[in-house]
Amino acid sequence: MQRVCYAAVMASAKAPVLTAEIGPARLDVLVADITTLDVDAIVNAANESLLGGGGVDGAIHRAAGPELLAECRALGGCPTGSAKITRGYRLKARHVIHAVGPVWHGGTRNEEELLASCYRTAVQIAAEHRLTSIAFPAISTGVYRFPPDRAARIAVGTVVSELSADARGITHVVFCCFSEQSARHHMDAFGELGLAS
Repeated sequence: MQRVCYAAVMASAKAPVLTAEIGPARLDVLVADITTLDVDAIVNAANESLLGGGGVDGAIHRAAGPELLAECRALGGCPTGSAKITRGYRLKARHVIHAVGPVWHGGTRNEEELLASCYRTAVQIAAEHRLTSIAFPAISTGVYRFPPDRAARIAVGTVVSELSADARGITHVVFCCFSEQSARHHMDAFGELGLAS
């Protein structure tokens, strides 16, 4: 039912550093540029305007081209903790799910639940659109300052919980990390859930 294999060392881009199976779904931890992934949907760590920004948000908008911004303008923004879907345009990914994570304020403003809601909502949107593969960045861990170890535990725990309850056709989930340190936090989160030895 659940199987994990670790790479002996951090692998080069696009080679998973950890793979686990949850029911019919394979979950990978990968160090790569999320804009290069060939999946049904990549998740964007968006702001409430959905009109682009820095970090992964800006990178996704630049890679997708101006059509993405035009579609996002028509969406009317998105509240923190939620997500909306667009086409992927010039990306290899067919869709972008824009998830708005919380700014970290020391844990006093429901940040953990809002972050979990981003992941839950993205999985639900993917299932509603019959998507089978989805890649997540480390939402809120950049300029929004969410502690990366805590964010990784929430990300992995929420996605594993959603898929364990009902995979809803999702067969591949990627936790796409921008650094080896981020990947290590995600690998540790798998270990804390008993999905790694």
